[in-house]
Amino acid sequence: MPNSDLLEALERDVVAATPMLLGWDIVRGDLRARIVEVEAYRQDEPACHAFGKSKMKNMALYARPGMSYVYLAYGNHWMLNVVAHPEGQAAAALIRAARPLTGQAEMFARRPKAIREEDLLSGPGKLCAAFGISSRQNFVDLLDPRSELHLEPGAPVTKIVVGPRVGIAEGKAHEYPWRFMDAAEISWISSPRPRELLRHPPAPGGSARGRAIENGARMPQHSE
Repeated sequence: MPNSDLLEALERDVVAATPMLLGWDIVRGDLRARIVEVEAYRQDEPACHAFGKSKMKNMALYARPGMSYVYLAYGNHWMLNVVAHPEGQAAAALIRAARPLTGQAEMFARRPKAIREEDLLSGPGKLCAAFGISSRQNFVDLLDPRSELHLEPGAPVTKIVVGPRVGIAEGKAHEYPWRFMDAAEISWISSPRPRELLRHPPAPGGSARGRAIENGARMPQHSE
């Protein structure tokens, strides 16, 4: 998928566009990783930072689609998001996990607690730490190959596992099935991992603490 197609999808609908990020590569210098897990957030649902707001201190969430929205979670971990929807409307895709492709030595140096490669990027905070992402990478055009941090098309994903988002408080759209995972890369995703896929390889029509869908199928929607 070319950058222009992803940009159009992001501008149109964050829920449909978010799983399209699976299989894309995050690139920063010599570091490269394949995206394996993402989540969608939209202004009209309470799990989104912009819910009930018209502006925020970090206005990158309201930027044009394809820009980065980087925020600090719990005062400890940076989180990388890809902004969606037209400028002025808040929506974003959180990049939750990725599989390292190049630059693993540098990633391990930044994440000394990681024991295996599977531990390097298996969470949004881990990913940002390994890539050295902080507030300095806020408001970056992620679809511009000239940007120091950007996305590039990678390998197509054939099966996507769908489930509820991680860490959402009950009553704040915790049940929305807006977490998307590459079924072929389950060992690289964050916790909690779909138990059925850990016990058995992905099979057509199978399900895993959520459900598996073929790429290209209509994504689950939710409206207030």
